[in-house]
Amino acid sequence: MTTLTESSVAGNDDRRDNTRNNGTTAAHKLMVALDVDGTLVDHDGHMSVPVREAAQDVVAAGHHVTIATGRSLNATLPIIEHIGIDNGYAVCSNGGVTLRLDSGLPDGYEIVHKATFDPGPALRALRKRLPSAKYALEDEDGNFLSTERFQDMSFGVEAIGVDFQTMLEATAVRVVVFSAENTPEEFNTAIRHIGLAGVTYSVGWTAWLDIAAAGVTKASALEHLRGRLEIEAHRTVAVGDGRNDIEMLTWAARGVAMGQAPAEVIAAANEVTHSVFDDGAAHVLRSLLL
Repeated sequence: MTTLTESSVAGNDDRRDNTRNNGTTAAHKLMVALDVDGTLVDHDGHMSVPVREAAQDVVAAGHHVTIATGRSLNATLPIIEHIGIDNGYAVCSNGGVTLRLDSGLPDGYEIVHKATFDPGPALRALRKRLPSAKYALEDEDGNFLSTERFQDMSFGVEAIGVDFQTMLEATAVRVVVFSAENTPEEFNTAIRHIGLAGVTYSVGWTAWLDIAAAGVTKASALEHLRGRLEIEAHRTVAVGDGRNDIEMLTWAARGVAMGQAPAEVIAAANEVTHSVFDDGAAHVLRSLLL
């Protein structure tokens, strides 16, 4: 494990101008996968100027910058626009949805892959163990169905309140579970005891659970895109901070954990950068322009 140093990532305004004028040749292009919350933006959803400019410069240099986030589509699009990705790809819903970005399309994007699953078995098991938790589900049409008017900025759309039976009958891309009555430790223990099968899941910073289809992660979606883009495996970079980033950091040839990441995320990475509050992502991105 190494820690990124200031000398290895320093950049300046002159270099930024040069990268905008000099494209990167195909043989030297990197595939750069970037988490959003806790990486590009802080926990209030704010992206600093150094992070935004560094991301824009890597995009302008011609590298394949790919947002890879747990956020759903509509919550991801503003980040894509903010860092200036007009053409390329993005991975949303922890690998459940893949977008092709193209400024020539009517909406600026099209969905090229969507992984759905039957949420019923997982929801029934969770409800039995966590009866007071809040549940939300992203369906195959991009709607969010929720109990108790559960809403989160990662949904990107206003959730529709439904009863639990309606959620059981839906086809899901993503399921979210949140418990305000449990500590993160209690929540983690409950999830382990449930023994969820037939799905992929990750536990967040708090008593928060994200569920996707079996075998679907950010890494699985990124590997598919890597093949499509014909990028060699050793030219992949990923930056993230959450447990849902572990597979992605392991997938990348250069996996970088944010400074505030949990121990198990740091253990999966090759390097550790500064925290999101100290513009850690900007330091990594600047190092790609050297």
